[in-house]
Amino acid sequence: MRHTEAADPDCAISQALSVVGDTWTLLLIRDVAGGTHQFDALQNALGISRKVLTERLKALVADGVLEKRLYHPHPPRYEYHLTGAGRGLLPVLVALQDWGGRYVLGDGSLSGTSAADSAETRRVMALTGRRLPAMELTAASGGPADPVAADRAWTVLYCYPGAYAPGGADYPPGWSGIPGAAGCTLESCTYRDRMGEFAARDAAVYGVSTQRPDQLAAFAEHARIPFPLLSDAGLELAATLRLPTFRAAGVDRLKRLTLVLDDSRTVRGVLYPVTDPAGSVEDALALLDGLVGT
Repeated sequence: MRHTEAADPDCAISQALSVVGDTWTLLLIRDVAGGTHQFDALQNALGISRKVLTERLKALVADGVLEKRLYHPHPPRYEYHLTGAGRGLLPVLVALQDWGGRYVLGDGSLSGTSAADSAETRRVMALTGRRLPAMELTAASGGPADPVAADRAWTVLYCYPGAYAPGGADYPPGWSGIPGAAGCTLESCTYRDRMGEFAARDAAVYGVSTQRPDQLAAFAEHARIPFPLLSDAGLELAATLRLPTFRAAGVDRLKRLTLVLDDSRTVRGVLYPVTDPAGSVEDALALLDGLVGT
């Protein structure tokens, strides 16, 4: 990466902004993270001029944030993908989204959910029809895991703020006072108790939070959760789909929502906001019933 002499040479914030301090640059990183990789698709998505887009892509490649991958040899055409340094910016995107949702679009209050008529809810509901790019989260065992089942027609991916086993890490102070935060154990246990109904619909159930894998493993053992719990601690899923988050006790946490994906990794249904954690399981079954045969 370049080291810009015009910026404060000893300030990491100043040096970082010399690489990603431009509006188009951050939006490009957002869209590449979301699965848009080709020049024309990026231009169409952003409405940016070809000249500006060419300049920004060239700079991001030179700075090691993006890498070019040849996908058409004659004439040579390239896709743009995040490098390790680029993926390191995903928490920055999530933090900007969280700050914008809370302080720019919202009233500044901390919440684990959204109003039904909010801009955040409209963004989440617009995920229907979106294809989830290939990715790996971390399973409770510590190994890599695809958040979409390979052997089922449907995947129910429910995102939740956090659930803990007694005796280990505990809920942050004031957790019960954060709207939408409580109810994760009840939601997971309700999915556990109704697993047969999902299996009968050829649907896999995965739970996702930003907790560490060891915390997920402890909770799964305590609550006898038979399906995979996945960690998005690196915020890859959150950044890719621009899922809503909130920050509590220094941790970015997913707001409660449910996605139903088909075997092509396409989001076919969304539940958000989820105001009744246990009732959302019945809602997910009803959503599946409406999708079967379509």
